[in-house]
Amino acid sequence: MWRGNETELTDFTLLGFFPEFRHITVVIFTILLIYMVAFTGNTLLILLIWLDSRLHTPMYFLLSQLSFMDLTLTSSIVPKMAANFFSGQRRISFLACGTQIFFSLTVGIAECILITVMCFDRYVAIRNPLRYPVIISPRVCLQMIAMSWAGGAFTSMGHVAFTLHFHICSPREIPHFFCEVMAVLRIVCEDISAYEKAVVVTSILVLLLPLSLILSSYVLIFLTVLQMNSPEGRNKALATCSSHLCVVGLYFGPGMCIYMRPGSAKTPKLNQGLFLFGTVLTPLLNPLAYSLRNKEVIGALKTLIRKCQSSR
Repeated sequence: MWRGNETELTDFTLLGFFPEFRHITVVIFTILLIYMVAFTGNTLLILLIWLDSRLHTPMYFLLSQLSFMDLTLTSSIVPKMAANFFSGQRRISFLACGTQIFFSLTVGIAECILITVMCFDRYVAIRNPLRYPVIISPRVCLQMIAMSWAGGAFTSMGHVAFTLHFHICSPREIPHFFCEVMAVLRIVCEDISAYEKAVVVTSILVLLLPLSLILSSYVLIFLTVLQMNSPEGRNKALATCSSHLCVVGLYFGPGMCIYMRPGSAKTPKLNQGLFLFGTVLTPLLNPLAYSLRNKEVIGALKTLIRKCQSSR
């Protein structure tokens, strides 16, 4: 009996996505539909890059990692949210909550780092194409990916440890549809002003600094593109860069609004909407941004479809 009470006290209750909303069932089914489409799209993109030799380049290798990160992020949040809704069991254990915070932060930070190094890849490809195979070698690509995951995991572990060591007030109700740092901090009984400053510092390092590097790089990239003599090469470079810039906006925009906006912790509904965009819609839009305007990806998809039809 004592053990059961102890376990119950360490559990959290997730209040869900807009609990007072009347048509929440429609919202949940819509989210699940978007999740399935996003899961299929990213899985297909990874499969195309893996199967088609024409896509065995550093840019597509990094893109496949971005799709894998999207799958990890959305799959660590949406299934649990849907299971809680349909089962009526809104509880989440202390360990599961810490695990969800760790994975969401790790992948979110890793994506920001990876998008930054993807910008470096485009910078070298356009500004110094002759030395591109030497500078962006397969070994360098692996190092970029390892750096992204390591940076995300290391930063995430620190935030998880600090967030969950605070004394939580009862009732242990998290005003969110998943365990998220800012939402957990709203039910802490201690003074967290010092930790909030640490969150701002982390946001500057993870969001503002990389975004500044990306925008500075693209100024130089566009200057180079405008000087190209070949219209075909110019259009191809602009298409690739515009796709990457769209992805930059999709990832960095919501993150900066949540973690760098003054008084963000006091607007849980807005934060939920931004997180819904970042964890559900962004994984859906990311493969579309790189595939619909990319002839190489569309060509690889057509080749795969022809192979499937011929094997019947």
